[in-house]
Order: sequence, then C-alpha cells, then structure tokens
Amino acid sequence: MIERTWPNSRATDESVLAWEFLDFLRNTAVMKVDGLTRDQAVAAPIATSPKLTALGVLKHLVAVERYWLGIAGAGLDLPSLWEGSPDPSWDLTDDDTPESLIEAYQEEWAHAEALKKHSPDDNAANDKFTVRWILAHVAQETARHVGHLDLLRELADGQTGE
Repeated sequence: MIERTWPNSRATDESVLAWEFLDFLRNTAVMKVDGLTRDQAVAAPIATSPKLTALGVLKHLVAVERYWLGIAGAGLDLPSLWEGSPDPSWDLTDDDTPESLIEAYQEEWAHAEALKKHSPDDNAANDKFTVRWILAHVAQETARHVGHLDLLRELADGQTGE
C-alpha cells in the first residue's frame, strides 16, 4: 500500500515544503497506477490522445525526473530518456508494466536526492536555471500529469478520489 503524507501545514522552510509537495504528488501518481492490470494501464481511452495511457504518463514522469532533477539539476551522469523526436518517453514496450514503471519512477527519486543538498538559490548543474525553478517546474509537471492519471484511473476501473 502506498502512503502519502500531506506536507506540514505549518511549514516555515520553503525548500523542505517544495520537496514535501513533490513527494506527495509522486506518491499520488504511484497510487493512481498501482493495482491496475497491464491491460488497464496501457488502455488509451481518449481517441484524440492515443499515447495518453496510465503507463505512458508514468514512463514520461520517469523521464521528467531523470532529466530535470538528475541531469539538469544535480548534474548526474545519466542517460537522458528523451533522446529522439517526437518525445519517446511516452512509448511503451512489452516489458513496461505497472510494477516495472513504479520501480523505475521510485529509482529516479533516489537520484534526485543529490539535488536536495543544494539551496533553492543555487544555480542548477546546467547553469540555466536555479534549483528553485527546476523544483517548481517538476512539481507543476507532475501535478498536471497526476490530473491525467486521475481521469485514466477512473476510466480504467471507476476508482476516484485524491
């Protein structure tokens, strides 16, 4: 069972609060995929968005975390999962399952720990953004895709709720 913890409502440290909200969103994304069968998780119920699947969203979030927090943010020597055009992070393989992509997503969280050591005011490794900007960007992207997962989960098995 995935457990989420709401961030401290009396938070006084902006950086800690930002990471807590990202953790909350990450766990929400996992909860939305956990328990789906592979068939449910690869279903693309929105005709105009054939790559919008629960697994596709989660695989894309793996790539988001890898690039923004690991590579651009912390400067880790990791291969990008976005090589190619159009963005291949939405493409699924036969090996992609809810379990495998949840595991891959959680592995990226461990990579992101390197960025937590930096102040929000620090320049990111790519020197184009601050750590604050990257963290805010990843949080907004994750939140947007959690909204997609809300809809996809409801269409897959009727489960609703935050």
